[in-house]
Amino acid sequence: MAATHEARRTDARSRITGVIVVGMSVAVWWPAFTLGAWGDFFFDQMLTVWAAATGAFIVVLIQPRGRPRVWRALALLIPSLWLVLQFVVSDTGNDDNFAVGLVTLLGIGVGILGVPAAIWVLVRMIWPEFAEDISWPRRLVVIGAVLAIAVASFLLGVNQSKFLTCQDFTISGNSEPSGCTPAPPDEP
Repeated sequence: MAATHEARRTDARSRITGVIVVGMSVAVWWPAFTLGAWGDFFFDQMLTVWAAATGAFIVVLIQPRGRPRVWRALALLIPSLWLVLQFVVSDTGNDDNFAVGLVTLLGIGVGILGVPAAIWVLVRMIWPEFAEDISWPRRLVVIGAVLAIAVASFLLGVNQSKFLTCQDFTISGNSEPSGCTPAPPDEP
């Protein structure tokens, strides 16, 4: 009986880990790809990160007391900090200064890490047993898998001309990245 119970717990841990890896991978691939293909994040991605982190911040604030939540809440405010800094730095009128570089680096971090971090915090809030039942090696597998997806997506973006055409981007409603491959002419 004990072996059956432990097998169920292991199966549940595997399912939870799988859901987290898939969710975080889905969230991180597009920002990493656009960084590779266009060398930038799109505004809708950045605002999606901001919305997800702000929503997660609100969830953290309404959770029952009793657990330290300050660091989670502060981490979820990083996209809001980035957004405020965008306004402050753009008001200086100087696009070639150190502050712009820092805000850009913060933006890259927000774009790549913001949504996965928000998902991680929400998972820990929704499934408190995740923190108790999922071992550090399994957590490292989650982080490694998501990082591998992010790096692979970035490299796919950098090498988009090898497997996508300019038309692929146009049809999908995106602008054509520099260096995209023109589509072969249609044959009659």
